[in-house]
Amino acid sequence: MKTSLSLCILGLVTLTAFVGCSSVPHKAKVKAVAIPTGAKVDLDNVHQVKKNLYAQYEQWKNTRYQLGGLSRDGIDCSGFIYVTFKSRLGIILPRSTEFQAELGERVDKSKLRAGDLVFFRTGWSVRHVGIYLEHGKFLHASTKYGVTISGLTEDYWKSAYWKAKRLDS
Repeated sequence: MKTSLSLCILGLVTLTAFVGCSSVPHKAKVKAVAIPTGAKVDLDNVHQVKKNLYAQYEQWKNTRYQLGGLSRDGIDCSGFIYVTFKSRLGIILPRSTEFQAELGERVDKSKLRAGDLVFFRTGWSVRHVGIYLEHGKFLHASTKYGVTISGLTEDYWKSAYWKAKRLDS
């Protein structure tokens, strides 16, 4: 009797484990979330987006690059995107370049507008992200120059360009 009770309990534990594993959801679709304070900027309002991005640049320019950083003492590229979208555009994005690259819809390089995310392959498995401004310029946290504005037509960025994504307004 004791053995059959033990086997019954073992069977229930095993069944529970299998049921629990089968109900694990697949990787959820990554999305941007608006801050509920009403501070969200309409991404279709290119003038307002540019104004906010240039203000962010003025506040953060020359802040040094620091992998994993999120402050004026040091910030990395995806952290800068995260902080900029949250503080200037009222949108919370994922923290990593990997997940930021999954957001929005692809947009052709010739149709970029202020606020679009631009992505680069800067190494075998290394990715970089910036925010498009205007006239081929983008804002980002560079490993060499810190927070800066660069051009998509510069040789380095031209050869490393991967894709651009536009977020929903």
